[in-house]
Amino acid sequence: MTLLGRLLKNRRAGDTHTAWNLPNLQAPELLRLTSRHFGDGGTLPLEHCARHVGGRDVSPHLAWTAPPPGTAQLLLVVEDIDVPIARPAVHCAALIDPGCEQLEPGALDARQPATGVRLLRSTIGRGYHGPAPIKGHGPHRYVFQMFALATPVGGAGDATPPERARPRVLLPAVPAPVLDRGRLTGVYER
Repeated sequence: MTLLGRLLKNRRAGDTHTAWNLPNLQAPELLRLTSRHFGDGGTLPLEHCARHVGGRDVSPHLAWTAPPPGTAQLLLVVEDIDVPIARPAVHCAALIDPGCEQLEPGALDARQPATGVRLLRSTIGRGYHGPAPIKGHGPHRYVFQMFALATPVGGAGDATPPERARPRVLLPAVPAPVLDRGRLTGVYER
């Protein structure tokens, strides 16, 4: 597997196609997203990585500053921007009640999400899926992106419920405007 990682070393999805760069998700960057488990650009602890790489697949603690007045929902999207495919892999997507101030470890568990959390589909499945990059591929950046939405996702006119929509269909369809946003990047390498 290390050989495959070395062969794909220069192939990475990049930041261009992340949720952060979608036209409908543009907004001021005043929402401060933090974690007590890692700092921005810091290493994600093994506990928050996938089970098959020795982790526990537990979503990390996340906290954020108060969203602006008029926020109807918060949208959290976690993407691996260094995966060796054309677009970043969505490791988690969730809608969060605006009254929530933080998510404790494990709050994004597919079997039992925290109160106020609606889990959406990701590239991998539903719920949080921790890092598991190809061995030898180098460091992977996992971008935790939070968006304060003025209009809830899944209004009466939507044909597909948000929980059933694929991320590449759902994210570009999120209704604008976004009132505020913030991001936090964790790094992991095998």
